[in-house]
This record gives sequence, structure tokens and C-alpha cells, in this order.
Amino acid sequence: MTEGQSAQGLAPRQSDQPDVGPSGEPNGSRSFAPSSAQKVASPNDRVRVVLAEDDVLLREGLASLLDRSGFDVVGQAGDGAQLLAMVREQNPELVVTDIRMPPTHTTEGLDVARVIREELPGVGILVLSAHVDVEHAMELLASGHSIGYLLKSRVTDVADFVDTLERIAKGASVVDPALVKELVSARRRDDPLAVLSARERDVLALMAEGRSNAGIAHRIWVTEGTVEKHVRSILGKLHLPETGDDHRRVLAVITFLEAR
Repeated sequence: MTEGQSAQGLAPRQSDQPDVGPSGEPNGSRSFAPSSAQKVASPNDRVRVVLAEDDVLLREGLASLLDRSGFDVVGQAGDGAQLLAMVREQNPELVVTDIRMPPTHTTEGLDVARVIREELPGVGILVLSAHVDVEHAMELLASGHSIGYLLKSRVTDVADFVDTLERIAKGASVVDPALVKELVSARRRDDPLAVLSARERDVLALMAEGRSNAGIAHRIWVTEGTVEKHVRSILGKLHLPETGDDHRRVLAVITFLEAR
């Protein structure tokens, strides 16, 4: 039997050359290269995270969740001393810590967060709290970019939580909406926000929740360009110093929180 004939006497192939498509691959064959939507992030692309939580079950559950969501958990700590040692050793991109941990269960997590921000200002920090603590939250947010404050009870949507971590790792500051409401309820007589229009206040409140211009536009049903104009107006009316846009946004949010 020759190469161009089949075993059943069927018509010979028209050519001994394989039938190829435009891409150079044989027609009918399957390419197993993943599409861009299917590609799994390489280990070098994963955000490196250190977790700190004294509740072992909660800590292990959070570590498992982050691992499945594409993060690289490089360390877990049960108290402030362990957390600081791990961060110094691993130099992660993000730290997720509870505020209250052994030995006193008061502000250990916050205290370590301050040290981390001084020694490694490029590390993003998310603090999880069981209660709204305005004073501690304000102190934390005043330290700059890549900062987040969330209530544990509000972490009910995995996708939102993962998105929050990713935004903090990229430099955003995220404030729990419950904290914003708590601050809004305590008005002060001298309101530096009095110069803002009602719409600008709405935009600033959404900025305080850590939303991007695109996210704000989607929330209040306007174009992203309109939001950018509102943001520029807000920064100008609040007389914020001419620094990087991201830092000015953080200062605007702090002004908003301090004024409520």
C-alpha cells in the first residue's frame, strides 16, 4: 500500500503535503494555547500577601480564598510581632491585618501598620476591624496611598473583596461605606466642604469609598469626562497643594472625612 492510498481502496489523497490553514497549523487540528481570557497568571504576576489574624480558622480560610483568587500568600501571622518580622523578611506587596491581636487585643495591628508604612512605604495595607473606629481609621488613612479600612461584617461578597485588595495593591485608598456614614452623621460647624456643590459632594463621597472615576461615573450615571471635571473642581475649591493627582485625591478624601 502506497503512502497516498488508504487501506480500504478509497480515492488517493490529492497531495502528500498536509492540509494547512492560514496560521500554518494543519486544518482540523486543535491548538491548545490558552486564550488571553483563559491564561493563568504566572507566579511572578501574583500579588504577594502577608496575612495577620489571631483566629486560626479565619486566617486559614482567608489564605485559601486569596490563593484561589490569584494571590500569593507568602506568610501568615497570629500577632503583631510575627507580622512585622514576616513583612521585613518577605517585603510583600500587600498586608491584610486585623486591628486587634494578642497580647492586649487593642491596636496591635494598627501599631504594626504604622511601622510598616514608615519602613516600607510601598507596601499596601488593608486593616480589618470588627467595629467602626473613626479615630483609628482617620489616623490610618492620613498615612497616604495604598491604604484600606474595612469592617469584617461588611466582607460578604468575595468578588468585591478581591477587587478591593487589587485596588489597594495598585495604590488606591478604600474606606468602608459604614465608616463614611458614621463620619457623615457627625457634622461640624465649620464645614470646609460648604464650597462644594451637592453633586461635587456626591462625587467626593464616592471617592472616599475608593471608587475610580469610571466607577463613580457608573454609579451616578454620568460620563467619565464629567466626573473628571468634578474632581478637578473639588481639588481646586479645597485649595489642595499641587502634588501628584493620586495624592491630591487622598488629601481630598481626608478633608471630606475630617469635615463630617
